[in-house]
Amino acid sequence: MDTVNVVDPDHRELAEKLSLQGVKYALGSWIDVHGRPKTKVVPIELLPNMLAGSERFTPRGITGFGAMDPQEEESVAIPDLDTLRQLSWDKRFVWMAADIMFGGTEPLDQCPRSILKAQLKRARDMGFEFKLGVETEVFVFAESDDGYLRPLAASGGLKPCPAYDAEATLDAADFLDDFVTALRDNDFGVFSFDHEGGDGQYEFDFEYDGALEMADRITFFRLMIRQIAKRHGLAVTFMPKPYTEAWGSGHHYNMSLVSSQTGENVMRDPADPRGLGWSATAYAFVGGLMRHADALAAIVTPTVNSYKRLDPKLADGTPSWAPVWSAYGEQNRSCMLRLPKNRPAVENRVVDSAANTYLAAAFSLAAGLDGIERALDPGDPVDVALIDVQPDPTLNAVRLPRNLLEATDAFAHSELASRVFPKRFVEEYADMKYAEWHSYHRTVTDWERERYLYAL
Repeated sequence: MDTVNVVDPDHRELAEKLSLQGVKYALGSWIDVHGRPKTKVVPIELLPNMLAGSERFTPRGITGFGAMDPQEEESVAIPDLDTLRQLSWDKRFVWMAADIMFGGTEPLDQCPRSILKAQLKRARDMGFEFKLGVETEVFVFAESDDGYLRPLAASGGLKPCPAYDAEATLDAADFLDDFVTALRDNDFGVFSFDHEGGDGQYEFDFEYDGALEMADRITFFRLMIRQIAKRHGLAVTFMPKPYTEAWGSGHHYNMSLVSSQTGENVMRDPADPRGLGWSATAYAFVGGLMRHADALAAIVTPTVNSYKRLDPKLADGTPSWAPVWSAYGEQNRSCMLRLPKNRPAVENRVVDSAANTYLAAAFSLAAGLDGIERALDPGDPVDVALIDVQPDPTLNAVRLPRNLLEATDAFAHSELASRVFPKRFVEEYADMKYAEWHSYHRTVTDWERERYLYAL
């Protein structure tokens, strides 16, 4: 099969080396709008051809994003050899992240990886490198006949919640050991893991990295945890709030800028007039995120279900710590943005587990850079718990979108979105999200029947 680029002879040597290590197949995965890797698999001896652009796809419409066009030119996946990993749980395979190129020559307008790379270049042009750490939360469960996500053992159902419970963590030791071993085998730099507040909900924390490298790692993380869970007869979901009583799964983003010349973090300044130790650059970055929070929501909380998580209280009335206000505070976990004392990074607590890391990182970076370019002042930090859904005019806080419809409206009309994403992406993404909202909104639920059927 023809390739877009000339086959590199060094890649033949690499294929032979991998074959001697027991590798039989290679995957070069482009990433869809939902963050799922899509791929073709080639025998390892054809790895050089894959790297040169042998594998062609017709991506548009196959995931509900855009309309399928039988006459549209094929796109080509160009794998990034720097991302090559041997699957530690199945050493027959190596995996690589790939850019999806329209006609093999330019980024497809739906390529999340290329969208992020463009914003990283913009940051470098301004003298910055963008670093990202992600606090990953997921539900791991065994399916039951009633549809409830059954935790691995009874201690996972502790009331009011099993957060940080040692026994609930040890109940899942076999699965957790296999998965964390795989993380370590793949150089994730695991810091810690624990049981979170939902039944069968776990958090995994690991070393931060450059934003592109982190997005590639999260893609591999999602593939890896699902595959290893299946080997234990379990399932994993990145649905933000899988049932009413559940805590929500966030993917909190810890974002920082470093000098592209010196590598020095530029987020701290001991001479901070507010006395918090943050730099003017950091405050302007925060100001940009707050300015564009409504449009950002369509990307960082991208589903109807996302907004079931963004409620200041859980079903039992206790605080959820899920932010609903565009605000920032030093240690305030009820704000969208937190300036933590223990690390020189801005934490965005709104981002959830459904977000496509490439798209969310690209739009977040663009918002922060816009704040820097405009020298935005985010105003005063908020030091009280924002657990009320009604506005308080005395606080520096603006309500985030209440649902996917409001978020999509903001995204569709966002000037910044039109600069970050290709025009066709904005149009097709908005169409997809409007369709998702209307499909949900026109569905009559059991809650409505129970509340209204005989009461009206």
